[in-house]
Amino acid sequence: MARYRGPKSKIARKFKEPILGPSKALERKNYPPGIHGKNRRSKQSEYAVQLAEKQKAKYTYGLLEKQFSNIFKKASRKAGKTGEVMLQMLETRLDNVVYRLGFTRTRRQARQLVTHCHVLVNGGSVNIPSYTLRPGDMVEIREKSKSLEVVNDSLSRNMKTLPWLELDKAHYKGRVINLPIREDIPENIREQLIVELYSK
Repeated sequence: MARYRGPKSKIARKFKEPILGPSKALERKNYPPGIHGKNRRSKQSEYAVQLAEKQKAKYTYGLLEKQFSNIFKKASRKAGKTGEVMLQMLETRLDNVVYRLGFTRTRRQARQLVTHCHVLVNGGSVNIPSYTLRPGDMVEIREKSKSLEVVNDSLSRNMKTLPWLELDKAHYKGRVINLPIREDIPENIREQLIVELYSK
């Protein structure tokens, strides 16, 4: 399966959360998409619940199955709770940090900004969205790209930054202070269900 490029509202209705951005369709039709949406049985098996949680995390961070599976494998080999380490790895991806700093309004925009070489990491150009950042790394918008409307519009709307990040709006740059702890990650993901799914 290639990266999902379909309707955002369909995914929002599927998971009953606006995970790809605000969705008016979710407010109007609070039932799953498809011809059998209204008549679908509400009780799900344990496996179905775990699978849905994994799919939600994949859509949220814009990853493919193989990418997500590799991140989980790496997280399981590290010290600490596997679920929390996995979320840390997802949060410290370059495209996600660009989004969290408020340079873009969505992760999709952040991914495009990175792949089009508008972002610098520690002064050097990086065009790999999955690039993993470490505490102390500096992320900034390159000089020629500071006039981009999408960046300025997003920064003007950004009112706060997460505790593990530091933003300098005036100079279009931000810094990773430390690795995020679970309480600092606002995503509504039950990571333990994903761990249980992969442990089968």
